[in-house]
Amino acid sequence: MKKIALYPGTFDPITNGHFDIIKRATKLFDEVIVAVALSQDKKPMFVLDERITMAIEATKHLDNVKVVGFDNLTIDLAHEYNASVLIRGLRAVSDFEYELQLGYLNNSLDETIETVYLMPKLQHAFISSSIVRNLLKFNGKTEHLLPYAVQNIIGHMKSCTLQ
Repeated sequence: MKKIALYPGTFDPITNGHFDIIKRATKLFDEVIVAVALSQDKKPMFVLDERITMAIEATKHLDNVKVVGFDNLTIDLAHEYNASVLIRGLRAVSDFEYELQLGYLNNSLDETIETVYLMPKLQHAFISSSIVRNLLKFNGKTEHLLPYAVQNIIGHMKSCTLQ
C-alpha cells in the first residue's frame, strides 16, 4: 500500500525551510501532498492561488509531490487523499507546544493518522514565512530564504505592481 503524507500549512510564502522538509519527506513517503491552506484568519500576504502557484513551481521537479489548496479540516483533507501521515515542521522549542497541541487534536479526530515532526536543516532553522513577509514589506533581501522559483514569482509580482 502506498504511504501518502500530507504537509499542511499556509506557506505564505513557501520558504527554503518548507522546501527542505518537503524534499526530505519525499525520501520517506511514496507521495507527499503539500496542502496550502486558505487561512483567512491569518490574513496572508499572498492570495491562495498565488501561494499554490509558488508551491507548485518550487516543487515541480520532485516527482512524488502534489500541491493542493484547501479550506477544511486537515483530517478531512487527509481522508480525501488517503493520507495516513501528517507532516509538521519544527524549527525551535517555541514551535513545539503549538505543534504538540495540534498533533493531539488531530489524533483525537482520527487516531489512525500519525503526525510526523521534521526539523529543517540547521541553515534553514531560523527561516519563517513571517520573517520573509516582513522583509518583503521593506524590500529586504530574501533570495537566500526562498526557493529560486518563488523568488522569481515574487519579483515578477513586485515589478507588475510598480508599473
